[in-house]
Amino acid sequence: MTIAGEENMNLKDFLFQKKLPILTQWFEEVLSTYPADSQNFIRKKGNRFANPVGATIGESLEGLYGELLRGWEEEKVLPFLDPIIRMRAVQQLSPSQAISFIPSLKKIISLELAKEIQRNHLVGEFPEFAAEVDRLTLLSFDRYMSCREKVYEIKIQELKNSSEKVWQRIRMIYEQQDKKVGYMTSTIDSSK
Repeated sequence: MTIAGEENMNLKDFLFQKKLPILTQWFEEVLSTYPADSQNFIRKKGNRFANPVGATIGESLEGLYGELLRGWEEEKVLPFLDPIIRMRAVQQLSPSQAISFIPSLKKIISLELAKEIQRNHLVGEFPEFAAEVDRLTLLSFDRYMSCREKVYEIKIQELKNSSEKVWQRIRMIYEQQDKKVGYMTSTIDSSK
């Protein structure tokens, strides 16, 4: 089966036509990094309020895919990349697990569409597209590390705040004990 105008089609046009099945598989790839019991809930994207994780993943992947096909620039891709990276930065994932969804797009395309890409003589364009995915992977790693750094800064500040409260409480206890001892000392002195 041929696609109308395929003799003039480039890889990005072809990938645009295959957007829905690719995004569906990409979404499933992201879900595979979550526990099985969470996957079913997240899979039901629904609305942003009932299922913010599923909605964020779906919106982010769709936006990232569109930007990759348009020839992305950092300032245009960040609104799609940041939400999913921020979300994954606070989850119990290693850095490689957190960003593994980006390079998995190459695997999805090469495994699922390899025959069609070959048949449409688009194989020569794939390395350039793969390089763009790699570039996006590096950016996602930078963003992930920046988010993790912020999480650790917040944790350190919380520790400082909680330890300061503990020290304030200890000082208050000692001050109360000093007042009691001072009162007892003055009572003893006045009875002499």
